[in-house]
Amino acid sequence: MTSITKTVFNGGLAAAVLLTTASAQAVTIGKTGDTTIKMGGYVKMDAMWSDWSGGTIGGAGRDFYIPSTTPIGSSSNDNTVFDMHVKQSRINFSTETKTGGHNFKSFFEVDFQLSAQGDERISNSYSPRLRHAFLVYDNWLFGQTWTTFMNVGALPESVDFIGNTDGTIFVRQPQIRYTRDNWMFSLENPETTVTTGAGRVVADDNQLPDFVARYNYKNKDLTLVLAGLLRQLTYNDSTPGGVDDTEIGWGISVTGKYVFGNKDDLRFGLNTGGGLGRYVALNVANGAAVDNSNQLEAIDSLAWFASWRHHWNKQYRSNFIYSRIDVDNNTGLATVGGGSTKSTFSARANLMFDWAKNLTLGGEIAFAEREIESGTPNTGDLTRLQFMAMYKF
Repeated sequence: MTSITKTVFNGGLAAAVLLTTASAQAVTIGKTGDTTIKMGGYVKMDAMWSDWSGGTIGGAGRDFYIPSTTPIGSSSNDNTVFDMHVKQSRINFSTETKTGGHNFKSFFEVDFQLSAQGDERISNSYSPRLRHAFLVYDNWLFGQTWTTFMNVGALPESVDFIGNTDGTIFVRQPQIRYTRDNWMFSLENPETTVTTGAGRVVADDNQLPDFVARYNYKNKDLTLVLAGLLRQLTYNDSTPGGVDDTEIGWGISVTGKYVFGNKDDLRFGLNTGGGLGRYVALNVANGAAVDNSNQLEAIDSLAWFASWRHHWNKQYRSNFIYSRIDVDNNTGLATVGGGSTKSTFSARANLMFDWAKNLTLGGEIAFAEREIESGTPNTGDLTRLQFMAMYKF
């Protein structure tokens, strides 16, 4: 991700709220009574050449890497396209109020990714999109931000929007979170994606929130996060003879970062479970599939990533990133067709140059491959050369 990671709240809440922001230190823009108001964000332009072996795609996969969008096809469909956009640019506002011995904070951020508005004919206009909107009162957080199951501190620095997409947890959603010392517990908004004979169903039938427990560990140059996820997978199809079932989903995540003496760092993560679904690799696999008895069966997956950042000097640095997910589809089920994703991986290397204070230029080469359960061919790949210019404020 084109960002640095920082804790935005100090004191006992430092471990509670981690946000990824490429902003420099937020600027104070006002003060009213006991409340301080700050603003931050960045402007980022992306330019990229993309070559898919299975043919050109449209939509968000043209703006950043989404594993599930890599098309499967023969080499005769090979095609290269060029795109430019500024949709990742963002702006955020935060407040902090100290009153009666308590800390009250809020954070609000928007960008322009995934906008349904706009076109490339004349204006290239795009609608703002809500990323974060939450409030914090002492050790309690209420609102939308990164899932507690995700370790933002392990995300690598990349020109691409995420970088280690195949192997990482990446979800923002409403939640209630409580933090005490190194422990974090949350109840979060649920959603179930199901593989049926007609394709993916986004059910929205859950009766219980997702539950996450997390432990943060730090020892000198090593930080580790161990997190567990317990969730309900539910699908109620109102059609006669339709599915009406609930299954248990679970996940375990171990992620971390180690900083070497020369300021290089290694970032890594392992994410596995049954029914992880939308939590990993931008929902490249669903949480459950409908079995031959019209019941839900959780889909198992194993995802991992590793990245190394090397500083060539004070102005230049590079990141080398690999990420992968393997999905254990039950191909014996009638609903699991040969087009179901079996695995995806991506590898990328970049060069970042700090041209001036808060101004970074970057170039990145990436290769990605997606494999489905069957077919001829059953793989497709993406090669992408991407450049960026980003000013943080």
